[in-house]
Amino acid sequence: MTARDSILAKIRRSLGTTGDDIGRRAAVSDRLIRAPRGLVPERGQLDGEARIALFSTMAEKANATVERVADLADVPSAVAAYLRAKNLPARVRRGTDERLAALPWAREPAVDVSVGRSHGEDLVGLSAAFAGVAETGTVVLVSGEDNPTTLNLLPEHHLVVVPAEAIAGDYETVWDALRAVYGKGAMPRTVNWITGPSRSGDIEQKLLLGAHGPRSVHLIVVG
Repeated sequence: MTARDSILAKIRRSLGTTGDDIGRRAAVSDRLIRAPRGLVPERGQLDGEARIALFSTMAEKANATVERVADLADVPSAVAAYLRAKNLPARVRRGTDERLAALPWAREPAVDVSVGRSHGEDLVGLSAAFAGVAETGTVVLVSGEDNPTTLNLLPEHHLVVVPAEAIAGDYETVWDALRAVYGKGAMPRTVNWITGPSRSGDIEQKLLLGAHGPRSVHLIVVG
């Protein structure tokens, strides 16, 4: 018996079950197939502008900043304004996401836009969100070359473009949308749920931003 087998056997004994429990296996298989919804809080069940307003409020409570722009074409100017306001170099790194690639960066020629995953030397990363969640002010990003997860974690400043129409009320609605786009058993390697900048209160219960990721998260809501 391996160490793994020994640990699992102890867990089964404590639960009063065995590894060949047909009923438990059937229950797990059924849940994987049906993907039943969990509890959905009432807070995010709003429509239109009310849902976007709640998303912005909850994101700001989590120490993110939020900006509204009318159109995707306005994003380069919003990015440039953020860099100036934070006195940052006019450089940003993005993935190969088609929405970000199609932006009119020529309107902001001073901004140097590089493409690809970060290796830790970038101050500012730019991502496009799959969705937002009004309930908690969370943005949802899927991993891949179009939006590398390194851009979520390594730069000190993380800018995220969030389509207003992709802001859902709750987590379960976003999981439904992910399954609809990618299909069962074909999800991205990582689905990142980001609520505000990285933080920790482990040391003397003092809040520290940027403990294990960006110290600043700026959400650009489009539409």
